Amino acid sequence: MSKKAYLILADGSVFRGISFGAEGTAVGETVFATGMTGYEETLTDPSYYGQIVMQTFPLIGNYGVNTEDMESDRCCLKGYIVREHCDYPSNFRSEGDIDSFLKAHGVVGISGVDTRHLTRIIREYGVMNGCITTEDAEDAAVRDDLLKKIRSYSVQKAVESVTGKEERTYSAEDEKYRVVLYDFGYKANIRRELVKRGCTVTVVPAHTTAERIRQIAPDGIMLSNGPGDPAENTSVIEEIRKLASMDIPIFGICLGHQLMALAQGGRTEKMHYGHRGANQPVKDIALDRVFVTSQNHGYAVINGSISADVGEISHINVNDGSCEGIRYKNTPCFTVQFHPEACGGPHDTSYLFDEFIGMMRRDIKCR
Repeated sequence: MSKKAYLILADGSVFRGISFGAEGTAVGETVFATGMTGYEETLTDPSYYGQIVMQTFPLIGNYGVNTEDMESDRCCLKGYIVREHCDYPSNFRSEGDIDSFLKAHGVVGISGVDTRHLTRIIREYGVMNGCITTEDAEDAAVRDDLLKKIRSYSVQKAVESVTGKEERTYSAEDEKYRVVLYDFGYKANIRRELVKRGCTVTVVPAHTTAERIRQIAPDGIMLSNGPGDPAENTSVIEEIRKLASMDIPIFGICLGHQLMALAQGGRTEKMHYGHRGANQPVKDIALDRVFVTSQNHGYAVINGSISADVGEISHINVNDGSCEGIRYKNTPCFTVQFHPEACGGPHDTSYLFDEFIGMMRRDIKCR
């Protein structure tokens, strides 16, 4: 017999559904993701730390799960919402079903929810806190207690919670370059894209100092994606400011893009409901081309907040005009808000990794 589960939002809305994954109560920030596939990458993306993720696509789990597609070794999100989950996946790569996967990682899930209605609520009123629970939320006392926890919740110490604790090196068979990858909650495919291009990658914790990077003496620096409010990472921003003066090519993705902007005098803001999914159109201004991109962020760099003599916007979101990339004039660095490693297109924006390689080779300048 299926066990009941409830989704409660901060505005008091209650959605009834069916429990899958782990049982219990999970409180977090409720967001939606529009990807038709890639649910396992979503579940294991550390950038979702502290959030309850709803998939807008109605059927999730039909091709199962496997260890090869994981972006990290764990699930960092707080809860998972779907319209329908598949108990019997069919795919030659599948190693198990999504229900068992969520149970193994302790993620509380709910299915049978009207995700179209829920998406419209978030689009209209913005991201809001919520909880998934297998407690009896029909009980007024239980519901009131949960609402207090929901309304007092905030995502805190996000990067600190997901970053690795020690340096790790991944060697390329045909090493051509050495790259330091800052782990703000990095996705494993960033590392894979670098390694397959001949980069030996040293992954370092988020609070690694610029002086330590100088000792490693890399050919390039990658600033990874990650969760939370970028402005909270004051000590990291200060170290990035120092890195920018070292004349080492730097490539930033997502949170790395935001942190570099803050280090260069820019400002960030929280978006109404963010960009999360594998179908965001982004225009490369220099190429005058629009690319399909994968994204996952709730904050954005404010247009015009970077001084014109410091950098210029290189990419814009075609839907809302928000900043999707910056090329800097005072340091060999470019950053993008989207995920070129996430196979949107599926290869539309992988050229950015090749450009980074060219910068380390010193035959391509940050255009």
